[in-house]
Amino acid sequence: MRAILPALRREGATGPGTPRVARVALLLPERERFTPDGAGAVALAVRDLALAAPTGSELVVFGRDPQGPLLGGTFRKIDPGRFAPRLLGGRRAYARAARNALRAYAPDLVQVHNRPLLALALAEALAPTPIVLALHNLAETMRGTRTVAERMALERRLDAIVCNSYHVRDRFLDGLDQQSATRVLTIQRGLALSGLPEPLPPLERQCEILFVGRLSPDKGADTFVQAAGLALPRLPGWSARMIGPTWFREKHRDSDFAARLRPAAAAAGITMTGFLENDAVLHAMARAAIIVVPSRWIEPFARVVLEALACGAALIASPRGGIPEAAGDAALYAEPDDPAALADAMCRVALDDRFRADLQVRALVQAARFDIAETATRWADLRARLLAGRVV
Repeated sequence: MRAILPALRREGATGPGTPRVARVALLLPERERFTPDGAGAVALAVRDLALAAPTGSELVVFGRDPQGPLLGGTFRKIDPGRFAPRLLGGRRAYARAARNALRAYAPDLVQVHNRPLLALALAEALAPTPIVLALHNLAETMRGTRTVAERMALERRLDAIVCNSYHVRDRFLDGLDQQSATRVLTIQRGLALSGLPEPLPPLERQCEILFVGRLSPDKGADTFVQAAGLALPRLPGWSARMIGPTWFREKHRDSDFAARLRPAAAAAGITMTGFLENDAVLHAMARAAIIVVPSRWIEPFARVVLEALACGAALIASPRGGIPEAAGDAALYAEPDDPAALADAMCRVALDDRFRADLQVRALVQAARFDIAETATRWADLRARLLAGRVV
């Protein structure tokens, strides 16, 4: 029954058998920004999917931000109302407003990104419209997926759960009967490679060691400062720079951690650029010789890793979480809690021109495996199966 109504909706006004383009709603989390100066990894992934979608579907992004230049004319604003968040709580107000906006749009299928409880609520409110949950984070870090019982309920109620890496899927299925969890799939995160700046050739790249990420302990910002402080005196002609905000959403206010980090970075000779929009970050990545991703956090897949590879940099990365799945053999791995080992890795890559050039070539080869066109095609195939009434 779940696929009957969407199938009927796809019949055109001229009568049965006249198909129309299927309507697909991509629903952002309630606090996810969708503007050039605020988009995070989830918003950028959704934008890339929408822009790369094959013909045959109309993909519209739903979220709280007003329409901006991040994505042309395929964004619809969800407005909980001025007082609704105070009266209902932010998540409940957003869920109610999202339900109303989606009912008005009448989608044939809804992809809920990174909000398990919202996906469950919409599965009830919009039945029989197929609801797909796209997971970008690890199950144990999110409301609605922390327990085995919660994950079992999602698997039974939703039409599909799509994880952005095999690592995320493995963590979701921990404690579940993997043979019966047929609706839990993996479609690895992709990147719009054709839209990236042209990487400089190895011999023309700046002698710069670059950190890109939030200035937080999770991202290993302190380890980078300590390691660069040990490495730079051994690397004449090289520099180090950090790009990134302190907070997810407040780009220009320091945390206590960042305030303590700045004097240490200055003493080590590290430049701290602060927040830059994604396009500016990519241009910096395309010029830097080395990019370091020393995350302590168990990364689900790490968009910054894909961006570093696609921009042709020699990558030094933490071996945690989904990072090795993304980087493969195109990175030199170093533990994020060992500044001396990370400094040695920086020196090895900086001082060995042949090794560095080899990593830079491997980076482009590895990145080519994650072209957004392949990701978008796999998503389109899944939607086609669900809209045809087939169980995944």
